[in-house]
Amino acid sequence: MARKKPGGTPATTALADAGVGFTLHEYDHDARAASYGTEAAEAMGVDPERVFKTLFVDVDGRLVVGVVPVSGQLDLKALARAVEGRKAAMADPRTAERATGYVVGGISPLGQRKAHPTVVDESASGHETVFVSAGRRGLEIELRPAELVRLTAARVAAIRK
Repeated sequence: MARKKPGGTPATTALADAGVGFTLHEYDHDARAASYGTEAAEAMGVDPERVFKTLFVDVDGRLVVGVVPVSGQLDLKALARAVEGRKAAMADPRTAERATGYVVGGISPLGQRKAHPTVVDESASGHETVFVSAGRRGLEIELRPAELVRLTAARVAAIRK
């Protein structure tokens, strides 16, 4: 994991250390928001198809990251197939927080405490840039999908319902 530099998050530090171009977008997070991802898309005026959420799943006893548009849902069976697993269930939010060092609503696929197998939904490839959490609520990273895939060593698959 990248170390947090002053004013940054582990996610932004990981991008900077890798020399990857990105843009930070900050917005005022409303603690009453029903959906962190939808709130981000609306606050930034961005199509929800381009804003991706990071979800932790237990696949056959191991943690796997699924990255899907906030406008859709994660297909657990498809995610399990993508990592050659059989049984998948959403991980407990506290487990995800401990595994990443981030809080729910601010979990980034980048700069996690430990690398986890990651699958990015194939729809990301259809956009010049996508948005993912920068590691805290109210802060998003905009970057090229290919960079997201490369830096997370992700597989690309159809994992969205």
